[in-house]
Amino acid sequence: MESGHVLPGTKVLGARVTALGWRETLDVLAGWAAHRESRYVCVSNVHMVVTAQKDAMLAEAMRMADMCTPDGAPIAWMLRRLGFDRQPRISGTELMLAYFREAAQRGESVFLLGSTEQTLAALVSALGQRVPGLRVAGAYSPPFRPASELEDAALVDHINDSGARTVWVSLGCPKQEKWMLAHRGRVRAVMFGVGAAFDFVAGAKPRAPQWMQKAGLEWLHRFASEPGRLWKRYLVTNTLFLLGAARQLVFRRSKG
Repeated sequence: MESGHVLPGTKVLGARVTALGWRETLDVLAGWAAHRESRYVCVSNVHMVVTAQKDAMLAEAMRMADMCTPDGAPIAWMLRRLGFDRQPRISGTELMLAYFREAAQRGESVFLLGSTEQTLAALVSALGQRVPGLRVAGAYSPPFRPASELEDAALVDHINDSGARTVWVSLGCPKQEKWMLAHRGRVRAVMFGVGAAFDFVAGAKPRAPQWMQKAGLEWLHRFASEPGRLWKRYLVTNTLFLLGAARQLVFRRSKG
């Protein structure tokens, strides 16, 4: 990190995850944004941590991130088991909304990048109701194909010229993490990879009820909603995570 200051945290299955409470997290992010520092934040869930074990570029993106929040309930649980007793879950959707509420009070503008034009329009409309006063400096739905160098340079200029202090990237894992890694130092703002947060807030996809979120069962709700697309992601990666977490905790206990 440019400042040389390393935030508290520890490795979960080899991926370092930041251990901060809600207030500390929002304060750190606001400080970076105030100076338009080029940084990025990963929201770390089970899928990301497991995928990083076999995807070297994703692992590098997580390693180079300025912050990796415990997006998944199992990740927060592991942090608590590894010595951060009061670590809450800091999900991408809740982080985005919490940050937007405070950004609106500061008069700070944000940029939305990702998803479809239809979802972005619904998202901007929903945010107008949920976060009155929020300034959306720009919203862009990139093509599914890789961008040309000229298109990419134009997008960077568009973001920087917008004056946005933060850029919220909803391209899915690991695409969004790799995009942020590639654009650190070029985009003059704090970038956040927030996965399906745009879809949830826009109402394009249903989100699990609060009791399931608090019980760490949001993955089950998403699986039930899209079993054909998500069965491998949840059944396979969740199993691999449980095995890896058990090994890590046993190894830690044996060393202690």
